[in-house]
Amino acid sequence: MPHAHGHQQAALDPNLATDRGMWALKISLAGLLVTAILQVVIVAVSGSVALLADTIHNFSDALTAIPLGLAFWLSRRARNPRYTYGYGRAEDLAGVIIVLMIAFSAFEAIRQSILRFITPEPITNLGWVAVAAIIGFFGNEMVALFRIRVGKEIGSAALIADGYHARTDGFTSLAVLAGAIGVWLGYPILDPLIGLGIGIAILGIVWKTAQDMWHRMMDAVEPELYETFKHTASHVNGVMDVHSAALRWVGHRLWGEMHVTVNCKLSVLEGHRIIEEVRHTLFHNFPALVEVTVHADPCECDKTIEYHPTAHHQYLAAVD
Repeated sequence: MPHAHGHQQAALDPNLATDRGMWALKISLAGLLVTAILQVVIVAVSGSVALLADTIHNFSDALTAIPLGLAFWLSRRARNPRYTYGYGRAEDLAGVIIVLMIAFSAFEAIRQSILRFITPEPITNLGWVAVAAIIGFFGNEMVALFRIRVGKEIGSAALIADGYHARTDGFTSLAVLAGAIGVWLGYPILDPLIGLGIGIAILGIVWKTAQDMWHRMMDAVEPELYETFKHTASHVNGVMDVHSAALRWVGHRLWGEMHVTVNCKLSVLEGHRIIEEVRHTLFHNFPALVEVTVHADPCECDKTIEYHPTAHHQYLAAVD
């Protein structure tokens, strides 16, 4: 069984993590469709234009599962001479698309709120509108919690972003509910005011998810994950030092590399066995790790030997 390491509790088999992501998409998409269908029924009964707009919005936003599902499907494809790291980056690109859609939702909510300040629109069938808005909120929030949880389990920033996208849809349903309550209380001004506040709140979600996707696209990892990566290798028997380590996410999988220092008096076979033990230990302790390259450096105990004759080619300083 894989060890637990925060949000990289993915299965040792990359395909199992991908399958779990696809499963989460299918289940949550079904939940969103049920929510939207219930809203359609209430729209048919109530004839509410405001609710119809919210229902259409929920239907269209549920379609973000398509690019993410396609990305998960692509990630199953084997590496080849052109895509030497595989197709996992498609998942991060899908996450960027989702962030853009969340941003669109935020600006649309703000735009609609401003328009309602200028030209107020009457809301009818308040009871039905309130019921449908509550259904929309709870349906989207349950999907959001589910996608975010599974996204953290398999290390998928894109699936987490899609979870936050579902949460923004729940917020728009709350805006519809607030408008209905405002009209019922005799304060229709509450509708655009709360809608404006929700639009601003969604911008906060945009900022957070955009940061996460920026980190993924720039090959950033959590500093504590990086330190654990080095620490784990340094405790393998025969390893004297760990340096020039690097780690990055490609989709929901980790790729890594490092240099380890071993005793220069060891044979090539003995040094190779230490390297293999380092790789084995890293794979065992990092379930999301799909590949790691480990280079052995000899200790520099003999001052008369030039151990790094090509050191001038190292144009980038090591992280550590």
